[in-house]
Amino acid sequence: MLTPSVHPRIDAISAADWNHLVDADSPFLRHEFLVAMERHGCVGEALGWIPQHLVLRDDAGRLVAAAPMYLKYNSYGELVFDWAWADAYHRAGLRYYPKLVVACPYTPANGPRLLTAPGPRQIEYRRALATAAQTLAEQLGVSSLHWLFPTEEETTLLEGQGLLRRTGCQFHWQNRGYRDFDDFLAAFSAEKRKKIRRERRRVAEAEIRIQLRHGHEASEAEWALFHHLYEATFDKRGGIPTLSLPFFHEIARTMGEQLLLVLAYRGERLVAAAFDLIGTRTLYGRHWGCFEEYHSLHFEACYYQGLDYCIARGLQRFEPGAQGEHKVSRGFLPTPTWSAHWIADTRFRRAIAGFLAEERAGMRDYLAEMRAHSPYKRADC
Repeated sequence: MLTPSVHPRIDAISAADWNHLVDADSPFLRHEFLVAMERHGCVGEALGWIPQHLVLRDDAGRLVAAAPMYLKYNSYGELVFDWAWADAYHRAGLRYYPKLVVACPYTPANGPRLLTAPGPRQIEYRRALATAAQTLAEQLGVSSLHWLFPTEEETTLLEGQGLLRRTGCQFHWQNRGYRDFDDFLAAFSAEKRKKIRRERRRVAEAEIRIQLRHGHEASEAEWALFHHLYEATFDKRGGIPTLSLPFFHEIARTMGEQLLLVLAYRGERLVAAAFDLIGTRTLYGRHWGCFEEYHSLHFEACYYQGLDYCIARGLQRFEPGAQGEHKVSRGFLPTPTWSAHWIADTRFRRAIAGFLAEERAGMRDYLAEMRAHSPYKRADC
């Protein structure tokens, strides 16, 4: 027997029990990360992310499966865009919100969403968790349930339970055992290699020096400056800066070894910064901002420093965030991402299924087209 329960606060769940189910390559799913969001106002009713964390316990009361789940009253911060679906519901006189999502808020990074510890019953627990999530959605009377950025294996499992698969695209880098950055560039065509060296040279010629700080190494002043840049970037683009400075201070204290600040100084003045999360195999690029514009500094802080870091630490992948075709020429190749969707209304389920089938075909073509622009000399890179 497996008993499901829903928790409106993640601190009601033991950190040790939750983290036991989390893949060590997924720092954004750690209990410390999610609890800091809740404590410091990064999620909640005001932002339309209301925690409804779903867990399964066995007969002995042990936590065997979990999903970071939220009741949503908007689609902000999901990065799997369903605004058109919401609009279609509205035009039909139906309510699309609230809905349920399983996700890490504001984080378009691939990783497990059906959280279970490895073992002989892992598939059974995943299926039971997916069933419990759909049962909860039906009980709440929501329009839909969305699993955002699960693994391909999980997406196949969810599809097998009747959910609709959606395919997206990001641009990721794979470490082919490069010895250093020059060895990485040696895999490029001469023209692309020359372009990247020129971009890095321009940053050096602007007399900008880069410093790397893990979360626990950065000073409060450096965190405050980074947060100011983070807020200013969202304000400039018309977005909402949902992550508060106290949130960053807390995760710097509780999981600082998995945070990376890339700080760009000109003289003694900080002019730009980027923020990354570090997994056991993957580096995740998240946020960037600058006080002053310098040629190619964005590429240096957000991409090349991260690549240097991955090569030096032996990390296998670098996911620098959503979107951005300009990443291809810098070594980040098109990579499929997934989501899975349960739609309560049968008419809309059929309509959305047809749309997703057409979208998948278009996405296959898009992935192939983007891969044709690879900067690498060999296709297998």
